[in-house]
Amino acid sequence: MSEAVLILGATSAIARATAAAFAARGAALYLASRDAEELRRIAADIQVRYGVAVQHGLFDAEATDSHTAFFKSVLAAMPKLSGVVLAFGYLGDQQAARDFNVGAKVIAANFTGAVSILSHCANYFEPLQRGFIIGISSVAGDRGRQSNYVYGAAKGALSLYLQGLRNRLYASGVRVITVKPGFVDTAMTYGLPGMFLVASPQAIGERIARTLDKSADVVYLPWFWRYIMLIIKHIPEAIFKRLKL
Repeated sequence: MSEAVLILGATSAIARATAAAFAARGAALYLASRDAEELRRIAADIQVRYGVAVQHGLFDAEATDSHTAFFKSVLAAMPKLSGVVLAFGYLGDQQAARDFNVGAKVIAANFTGAVSILSHCANYFEPLQRGFIIGISSVAGDRGRQSNYVYGAAKGALSLYLQGLRNRLYASGVRVITVKPGFVDTAMTYGLPGMFLVASPQAIGERIARTLDKSADVVYLPWFWRYIMLIIKHIPEAIFKRLKL
């Protein structure tokens, strides 16, 4: 059976590239985000380029009270849903995020909204004993740094949630894959200081789709970030707290 994939946060650069990579595999798609006009444009483009069925609908990660109805509408349109890619996120102004009201939006967009919608996805796939969930987290969640600790905390929480979900769903045959990109050339990272080893969204999207062909549960993209973060995680706290990171 061919794949039928829901892409959450489908208008981001990484999500668009991921959608294209799945379409190249012959997957039918349901694209979801808050931007109706951009969704229509992306859906039409992918449908023409790859000749696959592409549907779309409005989705707001922060409006958790709308998630039940949203997921029902997805299943009505795509009753043989086989997988979900969670690709939304919000970096925000990390200086402004020192204000809790600003930081709360970062947490809601990156973690609370993700837990809400993935609960519906997990509860759907578990009794079917099939399916996959790919959650895009970040290397920022591997260790708290002063430059983005609110965003990093939200992504770290998402990674931990995905780990627990993977443990829960393993016996049901549902795959849960955590993807941790490093720096990617997107609108969210444009102009940020200290960027290095920046990857293209296209390369990341293609690799995300290929995670289904491998057995890894946690994937760093590009691959070398696994070793960069391994070094960073092992710096003693007495030294790390003095660093300007």
